[in-house]
Amino acid sequence: MRVLIVDDSPIIRFELSDILEGLGFEIVGEAEDGEQAVLKYKELMPDVVTLDIVMPNKDGYYALKEIKNLNPNANIIMVTALSSKQVLKECLAAGAFDFIEKPFVKDKIIQVFQRFEKYWK
Repeated sequence: MRVLIVDDSPIIRFELSDILEGLGFEIVGEAEDGEQAVLKYKELMPDVVTLDIVMPNKDGYYALKEIKNLNPNANIIMVTALSSKQVLKECLAAGAFDFIEKPFVKDKIIQVFQRFEKYWK
């Protein structure tokens, strides 16, 4: 499964990439803000996108909406350090599959991606 990782923190992108590659996923690209996320999505057409919510230039919520406008079937997993349940509800209502909280708990990432794999197949 091909994954695009979007986060403004290089450390977070590295950590997530390392975990997902260890699970057998192919990281096809990375982006550091919402604008890049939309461009990379168009270019790479990944199977799933991990999308941080708080980023410069265009936040994850607006990038999610734009990607879903391009492809209503796009698979997006939000990544957040936010504790705001309202923002997460809005992202899920806009079509996000699920979310992962920062700081990462590897088992939670595994659970979310295993659920996604079952859904995707």
